Order: sequence, then C-alpha cells, then structure tokens
Amino acid sequence: MANRIRRSDGKGVRRTAKSQSRAGRARWAKAKTSGFVDSAMGVLPFTEEQWTRIWLAIIIGAGVALAFVIANFAGVPAMASAEVSRMASEAGFEVRRVRVTGTDRMDEREVYARALAQRDRSMPDVDIEALRAELLDLPWVADARVSKQLPDMLAIDIVEREPHAVLVKPDRLVLIDIGGHELTPVAPEDAAGRLRISGPGAARQVGALDRLLAAAPALGPQVEAAEWVGNRRWNVTFNGGQVLALPEGENEAASAFVKFARMDGQNRLIGGKVASFDMRNPPRVYMRVPGRSERLQAEDLAAEMAAGEGAE
Repeated sequence: MANRIRRSDGKGVRRTAKSQSRAGRARWAKAKTSGFVDSAMGVLPFTEEQWTRIWLAIIIGAGVALAFVIANFAGVPAMASAEVSRMASEAGFEVRRVRVTGTDRMDEREVYARALAQRDRSMPDVDIEALRAELLDLPWVADARVSKQLPDMLAIDIVEREPHAVLVKPDRLVLIDIGGHELTPVAPEDAAGRLRISGPGAARQVGALDRLLAAAPALGPQVEAAEWVGNRRWNVTFNGGQVLALPEGENEAASAFVKFARMDGQNRLIGGKVASFDMRNPPRVYMRVPGRSERLQAEDLAAEMAAGEGAE
C-alpha cells in the first residue's frame, strides 16, 4: 500500500512564524528597556541595594498616604483628637485660671470676657491665635501675647494704644491715638489739656499734624486745637483762642509754621491783640484785629463831620 504524504498546514506555519516574531520583538524590547534602566541606574550614584530601599520607601510612603486619606474620610483623626482632649482634661490640663497684664487705661473686663470663654476647655483645644485675633479687635489693644502655662492657666499680656488727642465729633468727644484709631468716648472735663482735632477726615491726618507741630517745638505746645479744612489744610488755634490759617501741602504748612514761630519770637504775636493770622498766600501774612475796622470807620465819620462844620 502506497504511503500517503500529508501536506503541511500552511496556516499553522504562518501562525507559528508570527508568534515567534512577536516573541522576538518582546525579548528585544525588554532587553532594550532593561538596558536603558540599567544604564540610568549606572549613571545615578546609587547601589542596587540602595535602589531597593528607595523603591521600598516610595511604596511604603504611598501606602501611608493612602491610609491617611482613608482615615480622614472615616473621621479617625477627629476621634483621636477628642480622646487626647478628654485625657488631658482628666489629667488636669484644662483652663481654670486667666492672668491678664498690661492693662492700664482700658477696662480689662473686656479682655477677661473673651479669655473666660476658654474656661474649662482642654488645653490642647485652646486656639491661642484665634483668641489673640479677638483681642486685637478691641479698640485699646495694639498687640496681645497669649500663652498656655501648664497645667491650667492662660497668660495674656496686652500692649495698649497711647491716647494722643481728642477727636471732636458732632455728638461726642473721642480719644484717638497717633494713628487715628478711636479708643473711647471722653467727657469734656476729661478732655481738658489734650489737643483737640476736628474736621472731616481729621483722624487720618493725626500723624501729619504731629509732624507739623514738631517743626516748631517752641510753638507746638501752645496749640490747643487744630481743624482739618476742606480735606486739604490746617487751621490751628492757640491757647488764647487766636487762629492761624496755614497753606495747603505738608511742606508748605511746616514752612509757614516755622516762619510764624520766628515772627512770634520777635514780636510776641501770641497773646496780643491780633485775633487771627492768615498765611495761606505766602509770603504775605494777613492779620485781623477785632474792632479795628469799626474804630477806623468812626474816625472817618468824625473827620467828615468836622470837615462839614468847617465848610459852614
């Protein structure tokens, strides 16, 4: 019986060849990638053992970060914080005393009112920055230092603002500091002896007025009041009630004030008969003497009458 010759399956041969080709390309790509990684690792100054530790640290760090995110969603940190606060309170670490220092002019009860809101609160729960921000909202407080003194005390040190002048408002008098911050209303008798400032926007000009008065140190203490006029210039009133109108501009006003101080030193203008001085148009100085115009008019009338009688 003749032997049958079986033909090879063409499709199977092509499939095998294609599979071998893919495997070859994969081996080539893997070898190339491995070669690139090996080259990169060779360039960097790490040993294989160090690289292993680095990758292990990265993996562990990623795991911890993931766990932290999951714990946050689950509320674990909040529960842990609450437990720490409870344990601190049971151990006696809670606010039971408040010590306030630095209050001289202000009512320290305003400080205690805010600090005592923390009473019986666990020390870890006290937000000293938030408490400090509340204290800084008080008119008299320029700065505040808040600290925890374990086991049970809050220590508060207040830095007060310094009253500098009295702001004259339509309905009241108010103490203000050098920055124009309003401190507290004041009675007229308590405002005696303090510089009075008036006029719309005057509180924002206190620093400029202070520099103006300092330009003539001998004259400044004799000023009892200052009016900010038209949001552009000052009228200053001396102790005897005499008024000096100064020009616009900080430098121009200071120059005029110094010039007036020299004039006063030579002629003793302050305390004299002149009621007001106008220096708004330098170098001219205008002076007004009360009753002078009426006296001149009477003298002119008498002269006219005498002339009429002589004509008859």
